[in-house]
Amino acid sequence: MQRRALTTLGALAAALVLASCGSESVQTNRDNGPLKGEKDPVVLKGANLFSDRCSGCHTLAVAGTQGGADKIKDRERTDGPNFDLRAETKGSVLYALHNGGFSGAIMPANIAVGDDADAIAAFLCKYTGLKAGASSSPTKPKTAAERCADDQPPVAGSTPTSGGSTTPAGEGSPAESPAN
Repeated sequence: MQRRALTTLGALAAALVLASCGSESVQTNRDNGPLKGEKDPVVLKGANLFSDRCSGCHTLAVAGTQGGADKIKDRERTDGPNFDLRAETKGSVLYALHNGGFSGAIMPANIAVGDDADAIAAFLCKYTGLKAGASSSPTKPKTAAERCADDQPPVAGSTPTSGGSTTPAGEGSPAESPAN
């Protein structure tokens, strides 16, 4: 009986050690990762809020979140955009937070409001799209400073692009077309 208890306790301890390996968080990224040197308290607040409220559906390495699928075959209905690959403007983030994303189907509306929404927008406009590849779009992607200065909501009838700007529906690459 005592041997079984010790074996179970040992297995549990090993599982806890393995579960803690490789964990990422805003704090570890602030201490040793991509947020090291970030001094803006609003951006840091936004990083923590994003990690707390958005990590289940959105991937963003800077925040230590892995909520979306990497492969289309693994994708679930609740997976939100991978923000490592998709840059966002402040205005588009505020729009999505207020309206429940762009489709309004999955993301809760008003998941953050007021100063919390502003903090998440300040964080996302600065740190999204860091792993985006070269775009086939003829327009130059916006810099983080340009994305953070762009506080306008998306234009009706347009689709988000990797630069965080919008393209009228049906223009651009086929992947950006609402028909796909």
